[in-house]
Amino acid sequence: MTRFAPLGLRTRLIAAFLLVAAICAVSTAALTYQQARNAILKQSQDTAVSTLRDLVDSQYSQLPMGQAELQRLVGELGKRGQPHPWIVYGEYGKLRATSNPGGATTSPSISEQLRSQVTAHPHGAFQRTQDRNGNLSLVVGMPAVFKHHEVYETTGAVFYAVLPLDSEQTTVEALVTAARTGAVPGLAIALIPALLAARSVLRPVRDMRKAAQRLGRGRLDTRIEVRGSDELAGLARTFNETARALEQSVSELREAEARARRFAADVSHELRTPLAGMLAVTEVLDEGAEELDADTAKALRLISAETEKLAVLVEDLMEISRFDARAAELNLDEVDLAETVTKTLERRHWTDGRVSTDLPPDVRARLDPRRFDVVLANLVGNALKHGGAPVRVGVRTETRPEGERLLVEVADSGPGIAPEVLPHIFDRFFKADAARTRSTGSGLGLAITLENVRLHGGTLHAANGPGGGALFILDMPLEARV
Repeated sequence: MTRFAPLGLRTRLIAAFLLVAAICAVSTAALTYQQARNAILKQSQDTAVSTLRDLVDSQYSQLPMGQAELQRLVGELGKRGQPHPWIVYGEYGKLRATSNPGGATTSPSISEQLRSQVTAHPHGAFQRTQDRNGNLSLVVGMPAVFKHHEVYETTGAVFYAVLPLDSEQTTVEALVTAARTGAVPGLAIALIPALLAARSVLRPVRDMRKAAQRLGRGRLDTRIEVRGSDELAGLARTFNETARALEQSVSELREAEARARRFAADVSHELRTPLAGMLAVTEVLDEGAEELDADTAKALRLISAETEKLAVLVEDLMEISRFDARAAELNLDEVDLAETVTKTLERRHWTDGRVSTDLPPDVRARLDPRRFDVVLANLVGNALKHGGAPVRVGVRTETRPEGERLLVEVADSGPGIAPEVLPHIFDRFFKADAARTRSTGSGLGLAITLENVRLHGGTLHAANGPGGGALFILDMPLEARV
């Protein structure tokens, strides 16, 4: 089924304006035509009725009349017809006569209804008729009467005048043609105020759309000029008030976020020095832990492990603070991908069969080796810790219109990621299992990984593999740009 695109507001406004104009024009033309037609026909019939009545009253006839007398009267009446020449038919008893030489003595347009009306009204009656060709005629019936003792008595003679209304019909048709001809330029003229009206309505809507776009791009100081006091002006005032409140709220949030970032950075920096001393002391104590009793050695190892956790957390906080402050930088170098991935696995002692690789040879990339090492180590470590061995690391390249891309896939053999966890997998301090709040992870590993990938101009996507287990796909340019 074909679906048409919805019309724009401008088109709908102009169409509605023209529709109203067309309805008004058609209604006015119809009423004007009806009134003019009735006026034209009424004038003709009034003239014809009055003329025939006067002529019949002015004729002298001797009763009872014969055929010759009836023919004489019909001829006289036919000669004096107004406002147009007419054909007169006379009836007197069984006698019939007509003013049309050689024509029938009775017209088919004289109906029985008109005959009965003429008989009932001594002052005559009329009727408009129309033949098969659509030609209008006026038939006027007038009895010949005389006044006796203030009472009109009929003589028995009745005269019918058939008046063609050709000129009146031509005039009416001319009115219709003029109305039809004038409708097209009238609609064309109506198009001008329609455009002006649509422009006046759409200008504030267009301004509001542009303002909303600027607001969506972060220009919170955007305001709309308020014109007038109509509904659109009220909408513009509401938009300005909303933008002003949003700007104030965002400003307060930014200030609070900046304070939180400074606090985290300052605390991390201040903790770094005493932590370095604590780590040095715990290392010395660890060397002599075998000489201590079991409880003391256990407590010493617990302190050492917790100190290492705190050190990792402080380092992660400092790293994420650098990203927030946009102080993180790339130190690009051209590296061999297979060699770089292998070194990352060897440093963490993950070459014991728990991690399998698919590394094509002679693939070189321009990236930051240290940050790429952090990205790969976090992904593989997360897969081993929360997924399950074996973990598969695959590297491949792909050619796209925007250039060569590097794709790194890390998949584990665990149960996968729960659907409710997927949207938050890269959130800071997010842990899928609330029972793991005391685990060795800081909750910042994947967030730092994502920031490092973005710094390279890439993306990181988390999903569940088709065969089960979690799947992380790193997509970044083969040659990163600073």
